[in-house]
Amino acid sequence: MRIAIAGYGVEGRVNYTYFSREFPDAEVVIVDERERLDEVPEGTQALLGEGVFSQLDDFDMVVRTAGLAPRKIQTNGTVWSATNEFFAKCPAPIIGVTGTKGKGTTCSLITSILRTAGRTAHLVGNIGTPALEVLPSIQSDDLVVYELSSFQLWDLEKSPHIAVVLMIEPDHLDVHESFDEYVQAKSNIARLQTADDMVIYHPTNEFSHAIAQVGQGAKQRYGVSDDGGVYVKSNTFFVQENAICGVDTLHIAGVHNRENACAALSAVKAIAPEVTNEQIADGLAAFDGLEHRLKFVAEVNGVRYYDDSIATTPGSVIAAVRSFDVPKVLLMGGYDKGGDYGELLNVYKGADVKVVAYGANRDTLKQLFDGVGVPCVVEPGDMRAVVAAARTHATPGSVVILSPAAASFDMFRSYADRGDQFITAVKELQ
Repeated sequence: MRIAIAGYGVEGRVNYTYFSREFPDAEVVIVDERERLDEVPEGTQALLGEGVFSQLDDFDMVVRTAGLAPRKIQTNGTVWSATNEFFAKCPAPIIGVTGTKGKGTTCSLITSILRTAGRTAHLVGNIGTPALEVLPSIQSDDLVVYELSSFQLWDLEKSPHIAVVLMIEPDHLDVHESFDEYVQAKSNIARLQTADDMVIYHPTNEFSHAIAQVGQGAKQRYGVSDDGGVYVKSNTFFVQENAICGVDTLHIAGVHNRENACAALSAVKAIAPEVTNEQIADGLAAFDGLEHRLKFVAEVNGVRYYDDSIATTPGSVIAAVRSFDVPKVLLMGGYDKGGDYGELLNVYKGADVKVVAYGANRDTLKQLFDGVGVPCVVEPGDMRAVVAAARTHATPGSVVILSPAAASFDMFRSYADRGDQFITAVKELQ
């Protein structure tokens, strides 16, 4: 048997270790379009170079890394993935969470509540440990919380027991051929559900609603009282007219995070109804937010600075803007992923917002904001220069938010690197 590990990044290295162990008699070959790789295990064959993914006809199985589009692989064998392997072998129920933004926060809230209640909950996927790394340790009475991107869902062959579908908007259009393909990939989270499963979905987003309809699982909206999910009333989380706990138990800012909490609580109620309201409150309180997700950094001269570097789409920036009712300076820019700025422009026109545009698409942003009368200055320098420019436009009582609406790869190694450089620059102001 010949197995190709297609893509040898962080996930690819885990895939190599796992499949080499599971198939000790197989020939496991590393395949990557890069010309040179570090850390190739001694004695392992590596096929490298541009176009190599289309030359895999002599393999029985090709294990693709998540970001590698299945259409790029040419083989007469089986195309597989770490996600498919995990779903096929996992002995415990899986709560899968997808959406354009909010997946990590929702997964973390679910996990925090379940662990506070004494359940063994494994957080895997984009936000947690690589799934195949923990698979051998999972027991049948455990629970798994799996953050699922469109890349992981692209060719999924089994849907999770509980599927959570947050708001969907255009994203990753630099990788997906179209928004329709992106939505179709997301749909696999519910497509293969049975009548014993459940999909919990955003109450107003048309694409989330469409995804929820494709499978046979029970349907439940979160954030509204009609369907039995968790919702907010009188600053309190409720389910079926029964109060759970106060919204102020949640220590992360933003109306969108209240919605994420409603999704998380709905999932907990569905999979572990024995969890008490007190345990839910303790689990919410134990979570103080994820790095680079609208995270408070510092207050300098009466101005509060927030790191929202994870906000790589216009919709996620809108959520950040709506989280504060004070004047705002937004730091925006980077590598454009093909998002639609129309709604964001409308929101900015009705808000006290100034923009500091930087990065590869800074001139495009300047043109967009000038066109609707939103103050925008262009800063061609590094993150220190961007933060310095923001400082000159912020007044006491206002907030400065790094919320780029773009990818980071024009100037930074990753969104985390971008956020870390922002944090460093802000702290240098103090």
